[in-house]
Amino acid sequence: MQSFWTFFQRELLGMAWLDRLMGHLVAFIGLDPGSPLGGSIRFFLYDSAKIMVLLGILIFFISWIQSYFPPERTKKILARFHGLGARTMAALLGTVTPFCSCSSIPLFIGFTGAGLPLGVTFSFLISSPMVDLASLMLLMSIFGWKTAAVYVLLGLVIAVICGSAIEHLQLEDQVEDFIRRIPSADDAPERLTHRDRRNFACEQVAFTAKKVYPYVLTGVGIGAIIHNWIPAEFIQKLLGTGNPMGVVLATAAGIPMYADIFGTIPIAQALLAKGARLGVVLSFMMAVTTLSLPALVMLRKAVKPKLLAIFTLMCTVGIILVGYLFNFIQFLLI
Repeated sequence: MQSFWTFFQRELLGMAWLDRLMGHLVAFIGLDPGSPLGGSIRFFLYDSAKIMVLLGILIFFISWIQSYFPPERTKKILARFHGLGARTMAALLGTVTPFCSCSSIPLFIGFTGAGLPLGVTFSFLISSPMVDLASLMLLMSIFGWKTAAVYVLLGLVIAVICGSAIEHLQLEDQVEDFIRRIPSADDAPERLTHRDRRNFACEQVAFTAKKVYPYVLTGVGIGAIIHNWIPAEFIQKLLGTGNPMGVVLATAAGIPMYADIFGTIPIAQALLAKGARLGVVLSFMMAVTTLSLPALVMLRKAVKPKLLAIFTLMCTVGIILVGYLFNFIQFLLI
């Protein structure tokens, strides 16, 4: 059983066969796969192809599931729950909506305008870009299923806790007035046939691939540079065990960036290979996906500065705590 799981994680999820193929291709064109240049080209070709292939397969199946949860149906499901249960359900529903932080904000606006509690909508807003089923599979292919599962679990915990805190603070007056005036569409969702769902899933694959491939290629390019050109000693000194502020630095570095989780995974993989601590790498990923600067600018259009500042502070503190927790767990396991 263990050997089957190892094969599944390494050859199917990790696509190690593709890495070997790209190594042969680099050697065929006359470059040494072990040199910085040849290694960079190998890393770029392998990670780009792997992420886009896995992305296409996963988004197809996730979109098929998502076709059962259009915004109106999601709103009605959330309206049935109250309190902590509603915020937990919102965080869980965020996992079946594979959106980046900017794409999640229109749904947040729609849910808030429809009258859902503010804590519920913020739990969804945090969960949707930070954790989703497709990213879980990709995380498993790199970090293993235990780390991936804990990452998703802690992401959900952050979403629920931050949503609960925002609701407890009663900040409804910090939502811009135009949000509350948005008309709500109460029509029942259209029934979809299996063909409609298949077409929808195919359209989502094409749309998502077109949208994310620049960030994937950028992330893979940065990862290739880190993996093959930046000395391991530098990464270890900056983000390794010797720097107790590594988690804070990684979180701060992630906020100005804009990418979904698929674009951050190659960078995280390269940092980890160079000796960065696991908690540092995961904090970087969470900061990029949840607190990207473009997303915060868009969110400012919907909420007032006080609520935006509270949201940013809560997420930042939660992400940093998760990073140090992962570092502590990694320390215990070494």
